Amino acid sequence: MQSQRSIIHLDMNAFFASVEQQANPALRGKPIAVVGSGHRTVITTASYEARSFGVKTGMAIWEGQRACPGLIIVVGDNKKYTHTSRQIIALLREYTPLVEVFSIDEAFLDVTHSSALFGPAETIAYQLKARIRHGLGLTCSIGIAPNKLLAKLASDMQKPDGLTIIPPDRVGAILEHIPIGDLCGIGKKTQRQLNLLGITTCGQLGRFPEELLRKKFGIVGPRLKQMGQGRDDGPVLPVEEEDGVKSVGHSMTLQRDVATRDEILRYLLQLSEMVGRRARRYGVTAKTVSLSIRFADFYSSVQRQTTVVSPISLSDEIFKVATSLLDSIELHQAVRLLGVSLSNLQHNQQQLSLFEEERRKSEATRAMDAVNDRFGDYSVTFGSLLQSEEKGSHVISPAWRPEGIRNVGVE
Repeated sequence: MQSQRSIIHLDMNAFFASVEQQANPALRGKPIAVVGSGHRTVITTASYEARSFGVKTGMAIWEGQRACPGLIIVVGDNKKYTHTSRQIIALLREYTPLVEVFSIDEAFLDVTHSSALFGPAETIAYQLKARIRHGLGLTCSIGIAPNKLLAKLASDMQKPDGLTIIPPDRVGAILEHIPIGDLCGIGKKTQRQLNLLGITTCGQLGRFPEELLRKKFGIVGPRLKQMGQGRDDGPVLPVEEEDGVKSVGHSMTLQRDVATRDEILRYLLQLSEMVGRRARRYGVTAKTVSLSIRFADFYSSVQRQTTVVSPISLSDEIFKVATSLLDSIELHQAVRLLGVSLSNLQHNQQQLSLFEEERRKSEATRAMDAVNDRFGDYSVTFGSLLQSEEKGSHVISPAWRPEGIRNVGVE
């Protein structure tokens, strides 16, 4: 039963900024903001010292500096963050094999059956906090509850360095006045729609007639009511038990607005190589290719996709399809962001071609992948990319995982 489960949600505090402060003692206790390596970037995260001045994730650098004149800007080191995340995940797995990596700085643990070895969930939580603090010099906030939905809610209640427990017999009382937007899974759009129905708190959502929610939200309606009641039967899924990947993609914010077709094509080729290489690494091919564009005004965007007859994974084939999608779009202004993704995936579908030219191309691609895997990205690449200003992604994908197909390489 749900009440018999003990779920922990661990959320690292200001993770990127805290890792930087731990690595550089001169930054400790100072207001810092971690940013990407591009010329035009936004604040990825800020230390709590900076947050006290109103510096927030997503702010432009100038906005952060206006809010906090003494703000120290630090260019992020993604490899440092993924290394630290792997250390934390390894620690969590000492307590239970049921560890679900939710993001690079968050994880769920099912410790229901760990009590015989380590004690109750609260004891495990205190041990984790102490070991992370003393071993890595970092703090985290932890929530303990009967399910993942409530555990994540609990971890947000006391930050930084908090520990909050939601016992099964207190769920209703605790949720009664909690804003619906605090629940993971209820975004701003859904929140606005619920507000129009007069629903602002979890208690109200849990009591709202299910048939009316179904009429408004379709099959999602009953699930929303369950969320308002604090019900969630979802298991904690280790990475090896997750559903198969549904898509492979990369996007990049360009260091400057790009208006000419030749420049856009160079970035498209780079993205096609990044996406194709990941697809080949994990033995998947795709029948659907998508192209995303955001324009210089930041607000205008467009997305196109097409389905090919035969599944593909070679970079030049992806590039050809992406180029045809680009040519179907009227570029009314310069481009700020580009993205290429593959979906409608087939696993382990690569077969040896009957045609000599295609076999040679596949063999050349495998050789190029092998060299880049051994000596680093872009050790061997397409000639037209040699003059490219950007090499790789400047951000960590939300889909990052410590292993498996979601292990997105970062620069």
